[in-house]
Amino acid sequence: MAIPSFVDRATLLAVAGKGGDGCASVRREKFKPLGGPDGGNGGRGGSVILRVDPQLTTLVDYHRQSVRKATPGQAGKGDDLNGANGEDIVLMVPDGTVVTDAQTGELLADLTGAGAEIVAAAGGRGGLGNTALASSARKAPGFALLGEEGEERKISLELKVVADIGLVGFPSAGKSSLIAAISRARPRIADYPFTTLVPNLGVVVAGETTYTVADVPGLIPGASQGKGLGFDFLRHIERCRALVHVIDCATYEPGRDPITDLDVIEAELRAHGGLEDRPRMVVLNKVDVPDAAELAEMVRPEIEARGLRVFEISTKSGAGLTGLKFAMAQVVEEHRQNTPAPEPARVVLRPTPVERRGAKGKEFTIARQGDGEGGFLWRVKGEKPTRWVAQTNFNNQEAVGYLSDRLNRLGVEDELLELGAVAGDAVAVGGDDAVIFDFAPQVQSGAELLSRRGEDQRLDHERPSAVRRRAEDKEYHEARDSYGVVGRDPEGRSWRARLAEESARDDDER
Repeated sequence: MAIPSFVDRATLLAVAGKGGDGCASVRREKFKPLGGPDGGNGGRGGSVILRVDPQLTTLVDYHRQSVRKATPGQAGKGDDLNGANGEDIVLMVPDGTVVTDAQTGELLADLTGAGAEIVAAAGGRGGLGNTALASSARKAPGFALLGEEGEERKISLELKVVADIGLVGFPSAGKSSLIAAISRARPRIADYPFTTLVPNLGVVVAGETTYTVADVPGLIPGASQGKGLGFDFLRHIERCRALVHVIDCATYEPGRDPITDLDVIEAELRAHGGLEDRPRMVVLNKVDVPDAAELAEMVRPEIEARGLRVFEISTKSGAGLTGLKFAMAQVVEEHRQNTPAPEPARVVLRPTPVERRGAKGKEFTIARQGDGEGGFLWRVKGEKPTRWVAQTNFNNQEAVGYLSDRLNRLGVEDELLELGAVAGDAVAVGGDDAVIFDFAPQVQSGAELLSRRGEDQRLDHERPSAVRRRAEDKEYHEARDSYGVVGRDPEGRSWRARLAEESARDDDER
């Protein structure tokens, strides 16, 4: 299927680059056996940025290619060399693009004005090298932090045409002919309804004023409820600074006359909403037809009585076009003087924290979870704990000890003790990819605890929770071998209850 040249809606998957990993390196120089750490930091991942380009009028590029990925940052190196940052991807979008979250529907940005931009997906931060991790207690760290993953966000782009003047009216009223007559735009023109299927933009010059005019595809009764092209194109007039009704005075359709056409279109604009404050003018078109000229003279006083300026024109002969052009320019100039141009803004999307601060103002929350039969665990959530877990290389025991120290300094251990946790309880730290530890309170790491780099006493013994689960599994398999069933027996008793009854019976017999 052919892809249309004008696309005003598109869905884009923005994937930022991952941050580079930090480097764990030790300086090696002749006659200096203890040169100290010299590992550099990882580079920041590239971001995906949307920026307004006034020269663009369509989102067709993102209809063709809906996934954009930025490059990752490079890893740090020895000799205190930091990794290079990933390159940002700058995606140009038309003026008037509305950016929303495709999953939640949340409005993220309304990009208007040349240069306005939004960071749709921020690149991940690079990991710290062991040079940055060195301290008075840990003079030569044998580990580095991993780079953070870049953001991945699915966004919806919707274009609302930005124009100074919006032309509205019934199909075949002459809107496209009017734009072609007053500008260099060359829209498709034919003598049947709905010839215009996409908005047309034209640049008009009147004296020293230059402004844009948008031809919105024809409206019909019920357009605000989706009839015709209502849903697709009514939104394109939301940004127009003034509206011009183009009325066909030469139509022979039954039930149609200029006053009725004006009332019908105004009713649809009111139903759409948000356009009540826009200045309006009325253009009575096709006055080159004798009957149309007489009809225009008849209805003009009634329309002017409503406080609307009326212009009689003919796009074929050019009658009345000069006065109309300067009248529209006057409206545009008044609006520009009263409304200063907005300065380009840069919007950065910040991810919602995994958990908000608790009642005590802590940067984490702890909840006890369990199924009542297979044990329970303490789940620690928070922006910092989740980020620290992602930065930790769990193949390095010293890095695991450093993570434990960070959590302890944050107050996680004290909070667990206050809530009733005991040594050996399972503690899950992080979000969806949580890491499970065994709670070992009052154990401090640091230079005095580590006998050699890369060793941590907390990882030398077997985890109590693993021992407990292994004993439960052994008990379960023994019961299955003895009774030949798993779960409950025909009398509805579980194998645990059955074992308890038999044990009690054996005690009574003794």
